[in-house]
Amino acid sequence: MTLTRELMDHKLDEHFGFEARDDVEGVLSTLTDDVEHDVVGWPTGPSHGRDQARAFYEATFPDLADGKVQSVRRLYGDDFMVDESIWRGTAPGRPFGLEGKGRPLEFRLLHILEFTSDGHIRRENVWLDMASIQKQLS
Repeated sequence: MTLTRELMDHKLDEHFGFEARDDVEGVLSTLTDDVEHDVVGWPTGPSHGRDQARAFYEATFPDLADGKVQSVRRLYGDDFMVDESIWRGTAPGRPFGLEGKGRPLEFRLLHILEFTSDGHIRRENVWLDMASIQKQLS
């Protein structure tokens, strides 16, 4: 199988779709077994493998609801993609340690993703606009 932009788009769109449904198993199915999952600023630092990535999603999904990701721009390399997007939803829990109180929330995201030749995500590096999140929830 040849890794194409369309295959990378499909996998990331599938990944975002599983996230929108709070489907941890679905999200994990888009990742390689030995994935490096790095949400910059997450207290435990980068994780390695699906089981460690699971902890992030299980902790985060209850804190954010009705989330939709809108991609703004995607840039591609031979086996990687940079995705600039906006997350919109509500914050019923305590996202990133801040009291959500069910308020609406919107913030920018930057994903840097590396893929295997069959299209699975082998590295996910996520940058969040924490200043915007703090402003909305403080």
